[in-house]
Amino acid sequence: MSGSVTSSLLSLTSRAGGAIAAPKLSIQNHFLTFSSSPFKPYVRIGNIRNHLSYSSTSASSPVVANASAAPSTIMGDATDAAMDAVQRRLMFDDECILVDQNDKVVGHDSKYNCHLMEKIESENLLHRAFSVFLFNSKYELLLQQRSATKVTFPLVWTNTCCSHPLYRESELIEENHLGVRNAAQRKLLDELGIAASDVPVDEFTPLGRILYKAPSDGKWGEHELDYLLFMVRDVNVNPNPDEVVAVRYVNRDELREILRKADAGEDGLKLSPWFRLVVDNFLFKWWDHVEKGTLEQAADMKTIHKLT
Repeated sequence: MSGSVTSSLLSLTSRAGGAIAAPKLSIQNHFLTFSSSPFKPYVRIGNIRNHLSYSSTSASSPVVANASAAPSTIMGDATDAAMDAVQRRLMFDDECILVDQNDKVVGHDSKYNCHLMEKIESENLLHRAFSVFLFNSKYELLLQQRSATKVTFPLVWTNTCCSHPLYRESELIEENHLGVRNAAQRKLLDELGIAASDVPVDEFTPLGRILYKAPSDGKWGEHELDYLLFMVRDVNVNPNPDEVVAVRYVNRDELREILRKADAGEDGLKLSPWFRLVVDNFLFKWWDHVEKGTLEQAADMKTIHKLT
């Protein structure tokens, strides 16, 4: 694989091993440059900087299920027409799993509908998600910066991989959370080019579940019941530029410096709301278990933590 990890920071490369040109990111009249901030160095998109804010509230009313076998989604305005082609396909083709606040499956709906704040608020749509925290053998955590073309939270830094199990047989398996593990393995390949053989499903350790709500902008947002999956593996990484702008391994002190910069608003650095909730509530104490090889002792899959 062309994208082997050789340092704590990986430059974005093509699947053939060459430099990524801006058109592959579906962004016109912009370019990839190396910048000294907020990380030294890291790959970023030339002159795009997206300033987002967010707030989180826990769900307080029952989920309204979409009982239709094929939920309808209507492209609503000019912003939809301007959506990146890859992201548009994912928004309309992918079917997320709707759940209630106890994580019981109640239906399914398009990724598009599940991320419309209007529907989240009016129908209390809640969907199942996962967040992967992948550490190397030096116990450094792999972070990614989301693509500029992502519909929710573009260009923010977050944990290794964050996505959704889909409404399909292999990702609906409840036993041992196998459906969510299968989805995580699929998306690590899609987003970061990490081969399935590098991240066996039985080596994901589910540590907990969180429920949160977070607006991204006036139209889009998240309302997720999120599975937190941990793994320690040395892997080859080959990021997909449609999904990821940059990646970096960090130790605890480096992550604390990232948090400081985000809090201070330095360099326009933003973190995803779900990542920040996990960092503030769990990550550093779980990091101890990562280093000791005792992750199973930290696991609590019975509790659903409603975080704000």
